[in-house]
Amino acid sequence: MGKSNGEWGTAMVTMKKIAELCHVSRGTVDRVLHGRGRVNADTAANIRRVAKELGYEPNPAAKALAARKKQPTVAVILPSEGNAFFDEVIRGLQAAADEYKIYGLTMQLLTMKGYDPGTMLELLDAVEDADAILIAPIDDDDIRRAIDHFVDMGKFVVTVNGDLPSSKRHAYVGSDYENGGVTACALLEAFTHGQARVGVVLGSQRISGHRARLAGFEWRMKRSPGLAIEAVIENDDDEFTSFERTKAMLRTHPQITALFLVAGGVYGACRAVKELAPEHRPTVIAFDSVPSTVEMMKEGIIKAVLYQHPYRQGHRAMELAFDKLVNGRAPYKEMYILNHEIRLLENV
Repeated sequence: MGKSNGEWGTAMVTMKKIAELCHVSRGTVDRVLHGRGRVNADTAANIRRVAKELGYEPNPAAKALAARKKQPTVAVILPSEGNAFFDEVIRGLQAAADEYKIYGLTMQLLTMKGYDPGTMLELLDAVEDADAILIAPIDDDDIRRAIDHFVDMGKFVVTVNGDLPSSKRHAYVGSDYENGGVTACALLEAFTHGQARVGVVLGSQRISGHRARLAGFEWRMKRSPGLAIEAVIENDDDEFTSFERTKAMLRTHPQITALFLVAGGVYGACRAVKELAPEHRPTVIAFDSVPSTVEMMKEGIIKAVLYQHPYRQGHRAMELAFDKLVNGRAPYKEMYILNHEIRLLENV
């Protein structure tokens, strides 16, 4: 053999060429590379080695035909109802799924409101026949066991936007939550000149990413002795709950001069801020530039947001599923992190 992929050229790398180099029939190569029929183990190993060395890629039309016969299904489970952030995640997922329709791939979207583990378990039960599962998981032992069960069954599982690293999931696509908290604290320090009493509006303690953001914020706060957290509330990423609980927090803790909005429910929290006289309104740092958040930036309520690239999160997660189900390629790494982008009104 003795020739590199560069010498052969990708256009010349065919099953016929591999068959010639391995001294077998083209049919044998086809059976090995597409998992059809039985071939001697040593012969199969040699064929795979030669194919890998030559950088062989199946013909796209042949891949599409083979995939359409299998009809791969990707189930998506998101706690997205009432949370505008997920609109862009879903748009990215759907765009990628549409690109892969030629390969017979279909997307099954199941959504829920809030963070009830029982509801998420019901959704997981409903997708047992799917070939891959993309999920923004609740941090719960039953959810973890369900994910492990799917992986043990041979399903491909990717966590998206939120992670459950103690599970057997194959990969995570999303932001670095702890870094998001660290960055938010640094921004707040800059806007308040290092002097603020902070109210934290958390989505849910059941989401590991939300806890990680708060932990990152608290860690960075150690370098800023003029910053202190006065109160922490949860809003389940619900706008009405966020409005009511933020309003109560501001009334109970009038010394609050800044708000760190950890996840969803941003518009509701900002409505509570708007009820205060302008001179008593706290400095607000939030996440993501959904339309309602941009509106609050234009009104001067929110000073800055950290953008998580939700469209790219959804698109990348579906790409990983496609690569595994159609191309047979496992993720080349475990964590696909999208860096935060600081957005002010001037660049939103």
